[in-house]
Formats: sequence, structure tokens, C-alpha cells
Amino acid sequence: MKQKSKGAYWRMIRPHTLTASFIPVLLGTFIVLDQTELKWGLFLAMLVASVLIQIATNLFNEYYDYKRGLDHEGSIGIGGSIVRDGFTPQQVLAIALGMYTIAALLGLYIAASTSWHLLWIGALSMLVGYLYTGGPLPIAYTPFGEIVAGLFMGYVIIGIAGFIQINTVTTELLLVSFPMALLIGAILLANNIRDLDNDKENGRKTIACLVGHRRAVYVLAAFFIAALVGIIVAVMFYGVTPWVLLSLFTVPVMIRAIQRFWQKAEPAALMPAMAMTAKVNTLFGAWMVVGLIVSRFVL
Repeated sequence: MKQKSKGAYWRMIRPHTLTASFIPVLLGTFIVLDQTELKWGLFLAMLVASVLIQIATNLFNEYYDYKRGLDHEGSIGIGGSIVRDGFTPQQVLAIALGMYTIAALLGLYIAASTSWHLLWIGALSMLVGYLYTGGPLPIAYTPFGEIVAGLFMGYVIIGIAGFIQINTVTTELLLVSFPMALLIGAILLANNIRDLDNDKENGRKTIACLVGHRRAVYVLAAFFIAALVGIIVAVMFYGVTPWVLLSLFTVPVMIRAIQRFWQKAEPAALMPAMAMTAKVNTLFGAWMVVGLIVSRFVL
């Protein structure tokens, strides 16, 4: 393999997407620490495995979009490993499979230390990561991309992260999974709003393609509102610590993202709105983690 710069490898992994994999692990772990001491080995294995699966999914996306002729040097919002940085499709695919191999080994360690049932859940998660853009009917090209991503990167990651610490799934885990699942879905929806015209030309049937730009922005706003309502309900009616309401500090970022999507339609002009949506997910989850740390260890 020809020597590539560190920047090329950094762009390849799409670092701005990785918070969607490690924030849920932090959240699922810290919300159960009032019931157990932190099992560092399991925590770190889960964290690394989740990030590796996310990176591999990004690379499968890069590989298959290139093979289908969807990516070119002027494409907006891609890693650009093949069309800009000179990686061959085979190199990108090999790196993705290498990431999956390491994640699978970490999954074996986690399952052997807790429950073998997790092995099948992990295998299903990896299969979905591949099928998101691979296979004959990629999930990303259907109206179900946001739902599937939210389910696996919200509920599944948070649930497993908590389960491996306390060997059960609590109501609190499910409650905090709800807003995070919505916000992860929001990232995908924002991406699809930006790519709407290109996706239509290539026959994709995403939510944005089906309902159009304006209605898709309404759906995005609904995701944000539902996430806020979800965390407030969790605190008011289910005993989740009020400190997770620090996540409400993200409301101004939500508003700015919606305003930008409403005012602009060109893909390049929507990049800031796309970044704001990803920032909402990161900050919302991070503020909840901070709130849990304060609740568990400070007060």
C-alpha cells in the first residue's frame, strides 16, 4: 500500500461521525454506576468495538457508493478516501474488514465475560452495519435508514453498555436510549436532506426523497422535540436524575440547525446545518453524561 498521510487516514474514518458510537457507550455505562463498580475491561472493550464498527460502516459506505458510481471528486459530505486521497476500493474494503475482525474479537471477550447472547446481538449489529450501504437493497437507500440507525446506535449500544456492567437492562437505560436514538436518526435525516436531489437522481427512497425538503425539515424538528420531551418525561415521571436536563442546553443549537435547513437548499450551503445536527447529538449525550457524573459522584 502506498504511504498515505495521517490526514488521509483521519479523513477516512470520518471522525465527526464517531460521537454517535462512543457517546451511547458512555451514557449506558454511567447511568448504571449507582448499582456497581465500573468494570474497566468490559467498558473499554465495548467502547473500542463500537467505534471500530462505526468506522467500518463508514468505510463500507465509501466502498459501495464508489462502486455504484455515486461518489466523485466533487461530492459533498464524503470521506473521499477513494476519489480524493488515492486509496483503492480494495484497500478501503480490507481496512473495513480488519476493523470488523478486531471488533468481533472484542465482542467474544465481552460475551465470554457476561452472556453469550450478546454474541448474536453483536453479530446482528455488524451485519446491519454492512447492509446499511452494502447488499442488493442497502438500508440507507430506504425510508428505514433513520429508524435502523437509531435503534442500533441508540437502544442496542446503550443497552449493551449498561448490561455488561450490571447483567440486566433497567428502565433508566431504555428511557435515556429514546432521545439518543432520535438524535442519531436526526443525523441521518439531516444527511439525507442535504443529499436529497442527488439521492432522487440515483433512485433512493429516503424519507427526505419521499416527503420533500420542507416536510423533511418538519420531521427533523419533530425528532428534536420528541427527544426533548422524552428526557423531560424520564425525569418527571420515572425518577431519572434531574441532572440529565443539562442536555436542554442544546436547544439553541437545534433551533439554529432547523433555521439553516429551512433557509437553504444547496448541498454545500447545508453543510453547517448538517454539522449542527451532529453537534446536537454530541452535546445532548455529553451533557447527560456530565449530569450523571455529577449525580453519582459529586452530590
